[in-house]
Amino acid sequence: MTDAKPTVGWIGTGRMGFQLAKRLLDAGYQVAVYNRTRAKAEPLTEFGATIVDRPADLADRDIVFSMVSASNDLETVMLGADGLLSDPSRAPRIIGDASTVSVEASETVRSAAEGRSVGFLATPVSGNPKVIAAGKLTVAASGPRLAYDEVEPLLRTWGRGVTYVGEAELARVVKIAHNVFLGIVIQSLAEITVLAEKAGVTREAFLAFLNDSVMGSVFTQYKTPALVNLDFTPTFTNVLLQKDFDLGLAAAKELGVVMPLASVTRNLVAQEVGNGNVDQDFASLILTIAHGSGLDIASENAEVTDGLGDS
Repeated sequence: MTDAKPTVGWIGTGRMGFQLAKRLLDAGYQVAVYNRTRAKAEPLTEFGATIVDRPADLADRDIVFSMVSASNDLETVMLGADGLLSDPSRAPRIIGDASTVSVEASETVRSAAEGRSVGFLATPVSGNPKVIAAGKLTVAASGPRLAYDEVEPLLRTWGRGVTYVGEAELARVVKIAHNVFLGIVIQSLAEITVLAEKAGVTREAFLAFLNDSVMGSVFTQYKTPALVNLDFTPTFTNVLLQKDFDLGLAAAKELGVVMPLASVTRNLVAQEVGNGNVDQDFASLILTIAHGSGLDIASENAEVTDGLGDS
């Protein structure tokens, strides 16, 4: 290693991937980007990125990150006909994948990478574009320690915390467990908020109390504007939440862990998806709870903070 920054490749510029790639560009890294829909990646050229037509075109980069939607997508961009590892004569030194995918898919890609002497890190994240903008994203990483030590400075450009959790796929389990908890918390938060409102307490007042109590958290504060003002601009949809519940319950079955709360909540989320709630933020679960409780709720049009701008 020298003092020169490694060259970076990026695969996947959805809501999250775009912002994370931009953080690397802002930190002075040379980043080349691939996205299946090229037009979604092109705005990054304003910040210095170059755009390529295939994942394979990133094989000459030192480090390549990916952030895609599902396990099949990861295997395609890594191992498909034009995948990052498709050219036997070229491969990056290290791959870091920030997607939320199954342990099995990650193992498949890891095995192929290691067969090419490429270090493979699982680097899933906790947050969304607004969290990234506030510098409060967190990262879990697992894989070869030497590869992690090299990539850690890049991961730290993404937010406030990076945790190395061990070898192989452990970061996948950490992220899946995190997202299962996320789903259970939003369901519970919506239920108790409706309970308070039906008794006569405004959502604004109830959540102000909760956020100031020992039960309040960064998450409850962050979701307060959505629950109070019913603004369900998506940060994370029920479709993605259902996928993560399914990954979590599959892991629980494999490991012999009982998860009754997760099972019930997964079915509630699946019902939302089945009823067509696929584009709104997952905080919109409160609408179904209110409707089932005989409560017609409306925006309170209150000035409430999400806490992300607070120190």
